[in-house]
Amino acid sequence: MLTIVGRNGSPLSEAARAALESAALVLGEPGHLDDLPIGAEAQKVATGDLAEALRGVDVTDQDVVLVVDGDPGYFGILRMLLEQGHAPEVLPSAPMVARAFSQAGLPWDDALVVSARDGHLRQAVNACRAHPKVAVLTGPGAGPAELARALFPVTPRSFVVCEDLDGPGERVVYVRPAEATTRPWKDPDVVLVLDNRHALGDATWISGSAPSPAGWALPSDAFGDGAGPRPDVRAFVLARLGPRVGDMVWDVESGDGSVGIECARFGAAVVAVDRDYTTCERIRENVRLHGVKVAMASGDVRSTAGHLPEPDAVFIGPGFAGPAGPDAVRTCAALRPSRLVAIAASASPQDDAGIAQEMMDVLAEHGFTAEAVRLRATPLDEGPEQPDASVIVVWGQRDAQTWGRHPSQTVRSIETIPALPTEPGE
Repeated sequence: MLTIVGRNGSPLSEAARAALESAALVLGEPGHLDDLPIGAEAQKVATGDLAEALRGVDVTDQDVVLVVDGDPGYFGILRMLLEQGHAPEVLPSAPMVARAFSQAGLPWDDALVVSARDGHLRQAVNACRAHPKVAVLTGPGAGPAELARALFPVTPRSFVVCEDLDGPGERVVYVRPAEATTRPWKDPDVVLVLDNRHALGDATWISGSAPSPAGWALPSDAFGDGAGPRPDVRAFVLARLGPRVGDMVWDVESGDGSVGIECARFGAAVVAVDRDYTTCERIRENVRLHGVKVAMASGDVRSTAGHLPEPDAVFIGPGFAGPAGPDAVRTCAALRPSRLVAIAASASPQDDAGIAQEMMDVLAEHGFTAEAVRLRATPLDEGPEQPDASVIVVWGQRDAQTWGRHPSQTVRSIETIPALPTEPGE
């Protein structure tokens, strides 16, 4: 039988003690097996790779116990064991995240919890950029120093670094990102990344990050008098960008920051880029109005792209008209985002289609599946459609999913069962 016992420094439950005392084999990470009631004849293996150590072990004819930290069902080993066909008994303790927030004296029902392990450091950093209260589960190469280097100095945050929680080497350190990059750390478990202005948060009915907005493609007057995309165009652009938590989105030359602001409302990290100083000030004002987090970069994306965070999705607005549009697409496409959307604009609306074709060619050269559409929308109360009311939107996606028809599955035939037996006397 396979049993998973979670430790958090508090006394073990009776069930956990019984499982350890009767086990023939006990596996755990170094330090997790100290001072446990393990039988004298049991084999004890300390390893950093529990899955590999369990490989080849027959759990049907002996009692095997895995000792882990906290709750194995919360970013832990339980999912992998179930996928491998095991059906372990689980005896959890309080999750590390709960203990970390207790140490910080903060509620955590509104906190976003992410894992930077297994190659997800960049997504974790983006979550910290966009959200005021994030718990980051750390790992080798994805600890406080790496988080701090990615966030400092653009994103002002405070760190609460928790090492060996409830263990003999427990240490809870409050630092700024600049200090976190240089301090030595000893196997930190979790880092709380906090915007101190909003660390308390609001009471909520749902755990984790706030739900997605109830509506999008906000009306134009929600963004002042900027020259941003119309709501109907913005709705289509958002659909193609697909902003989500963990993404980094660039809003390039949108004119009013409306696309970036709406992406931020979906939980994505956003950088707005514009060459015009007045437009940058307008975007900052709109960001403050909507209460979201959008970083502002002043300059030409064609020369500053290498200094910005790696994008997952890019929007290029009508600020790049004529040949500058395909040039901007080329610069951004070379960075290999998953999704890129651009508005084809030129000095003369008759030339927009030619600019759109150039953009599509550039996207195809960089491995995108490229498409384009001409959008027209006229409110019924504004009279006849104007000749220049249409907008061409070009988009490209890397590794686009194909939606072919799935092969038919064998359908179980309908069976007719006999009538149920009647009760006596009926």
